Amino acid sequence: MPRAARGRALSDLKNHTFFMKASSLKNLTASLSATRKNFQPLWVYFVRNRWALVAGVLSLLVVDFLLLMIPLIIKNAINLLVVQAPGTGALLVKQGITIGIIALFIALFRYVWRHLLLGHSRKVEQGLRNRLYSHVQTLSPSFFQNTKTGDLMARAINDINAVRMACGMGLVALVDGLVLGTSAIGFMISIDWRLALISLIPAPVVVVFTRMLANQMSARFERVQKTFSDLTEQAREGFAGIRVIKAHEREEWAYHRMEARGERYVGESMHLARTLALFFPLMSLITNAGLAVVILLGGRYAILGTITPGGFVAFISYLNLLTWPVMAMGWVISLIQRGSASMRRINGVFDAVPEIQDPGKENGRAPESHLEKSSPGKTSGAIRFSELSFQYPSRTEFVLKDVNFKIRPGETIAIAGRVGSGKTTLLQTIPRLLNVPGETVFVDGRDILKLPLATLRKQIGFVSQDVFIFSDTVFNNVAFGKGDVTPEDVIHALDVAGIGEEVDALDNGLDTLLGERGITLSGGQRQRLTIARAVVGDFPILILDDALSMVDTRTEEGILNRILDLRRTRTNVIVSHRVSTIRRADRIFVLDHGSLKEEGTHESLIHLGGIYAALYEEQLLGEEFEEGEVNSS
Repeated sequence: MPRAARGRALSDLKNHTFFMKASSLKNLTASLSATRKNFQPLWVYFVRNRWALVAGVLSLLVVDFLLLMIPLIIKNAINLLVVQAPGTGALLVKQGITIGIIALFIALFRYVWRHLLLGHSRKVEQGLRNRLYSHVQTLSPSFFQNTKTGDLMARAINDINAVRMACGMGLVALVDGLVLGTSAIGFMISIDWRLALISLIPAPVVVVFTRMLANQMSARFERVQKTFSDLTEQAREGFAGIRVIKAHEREEWAYHRMEARGERYVGESMHLARTLALFFPLMSLITNAGLAVVILLGGRYAILGTITPGGFVAFISYLNLLTWPVMAMGWVISLIQRGSASMRRINGVFDAVPEIQDPGKENGRAPESHLEKSSPGKTSGAIRFSELSFQYPSRTEFVLKDVNFKIRPGETIAIAGRVGSGKTTLLQTIPRLLNVPGETVFVDGRDILKLPLATLRKQIGFVSQDVFIFSDTVFNNVAFGKGDVTPEDVIHALDVAGIGEEVDALDNGLDTLLGERGITLSGGQRQRLTIARAVVGDFPILILDDALSMVDTRTEEGILNRILDLRRTRTNVIVSHRVSTIRRADRIFVLDHGSLKEEGTHESLIHLGGIYAALYEEQLLGEEFEEGEVNSS
């Protein structure tokens, strides 16, 4: 090849090598930046626990220093045995006692760093889990419609555990690996620099191999966490719907669904396990290969007298100490990648912004001071809808269209209409469970978008169609965390809800522990218990959204009568598909396809002969048919 061509080829090779290195460095920098960004929310916990961290790291460094001293003592002991000078026995005893004392201090300081550093990781776990739970509670209903419960459970348990390991043992292995590894290399160089260089020959191989597997571990661990979320959701759904599964004899079908999810999880876990299984044995093989070369050459140096026998043994001891840092750095990478992938999933929840927020919060301002001081006890209960139109994000048609009407303070009104007419949506706009446009819904003459959510919702008792009972006592389910509620208040509320005698019949009365989601109660009992929960609060505004659909007509009428007698001066908004039970309302508003079509008393609407009258006639015919069926049986 001509000299000029050879020069160009050499230049091209150098340029290619330079760009490869630059690209590799750029990728490494981007990876480190992404990892740092993922872990950034944890910084507050490190600052909060800084003194415990400092003490723990110092204790860890003391342990490392003491471990590094032991090979030097062994070196002196070996050299004493070789020389066999007078007094060697006494000196060996002294060396043994010194090692024993060092071992005691190692045990003491190891206990201290484990208590402080691993305790720090538990505090990070607690703080992160509390923050996650607190943030999830602020999110809007749309978030829960798009996010599986099992996925949230997996992030709150499995992902946070991975972060805890990264903040605990990951931090320990990182500090231990860097300090112990660097110091061991320094001592090895001080004993014999040639052997040290030979023993470090495998180091570049370790670095390259580690970088190759780091990204694979991160991606595969994220897939493992995703399949674990699906598995958790599948298990939750299967247990929650066990009655339906058993009633339809679909146990085998449910088992195979769970089995398929489990196989996917095992498959992804095995992919990750193969990566880890490849990593650690190769690390051990590389380090042990270096050890074999050192023994071969170092033994020769010892025979030739280039290195003392004690120095050779000490060198081997330091090389063995170096094996752990090499393995530790691999473990650190695994833990950091796992923790980073998990924090990325957790940050996905933190990044979710609630659609419904306090006024001014979206631009950093606090709510108006006079609104914060609003007292629910001073609320009159007036409600006004002004040109209210509402459309769900996933739907093209409007659920509510130009709704206009007022509810006077202390008035009892009923919302009637066929299924899908928009009754529930209308009621959910009052406590801002839905994000309505501004200047469309008013409470006491104030736009609800300008009221702090806490102030608004403390004024409203809301009993929805979806009944939820906590796995707790009857008393705690009714009191619902209100510290000023007495047992007498709860008993009175239960009587108003028509379930007092049934609670008395339970083994432990108010202290009876209800099963998960109130499974030990019937549907009607669960509904009446939630009614009692709303009644005990004595809210200025009470909303009952078809809250007694699981009880018979006569029971529903009796409960509503007691509630309205108790709340004569309070505002009550009632939805019921039974027209016969809402006749007592001061006014009735009739919705049809999201629009307000009729308004008036029961008698005036019957006389009008419109939608309400047709609903009333249909229900009368249905009740007569049911009575006829009962009599014939």
